[in-house]
Amino acid sequence: MKRICTLLLIVGLCAFNSLKAQNVEEITIKQLLSRVNENTDTLYVVNFWATWCPPCVEELPIFAAPELNDSDRNVKVLLVSLDFKSQKEKQLLPFLEKKKIQQEVILLDERNPNDWIEQIEESWSGAIPATVVYHQNKKVFHEGEMTLPQLHELIRSINQ
Repeated sequence: MKRICTLLLIVGLCAFNSLKAQNVEEITIKQLLSRVNENTDTLYVVNFWATWCPPCVEELPIFAAPELNDSDRNVKVLLVSLDFKSQKEKQLLPFLEKKKIQQEVILLDERNPNDWIEQIEESWSGAIPATVVYHQNKKVFHEGEMTLPQLHELIRSINQ
């Protein structure tokens, strides 16, 4: 009986933990662009990053700033992972759980960066991290690491 209770407890904890796990949708660049351009009331902060990119990981906490995750202000943060699709279960999901990432994470389902980078920004070299702010059919782009004050400035610049 003790073994059955222990087993049920373990199964219950595993089920509870899986409910808390981040749901990472795999989308194409076309789907991403459609999403950020369909709702002009929402300001989208879209960060391109990867778990294998130290500067990307280092800047992730700025996207958790309370003022960026305030649904009353219609600001939506999207963290677009450029990790390999084959590493989703082994690397990406455990990383998100370990770092307690609460923002929405999307896994970009594209093979060749040369096919989609210019759709995001013509001047983008392809280096990450890179951040784009979309609002009311406008966009501003920043390539490289960013601080929270720089992100605030990027957001202010699109609202002018």
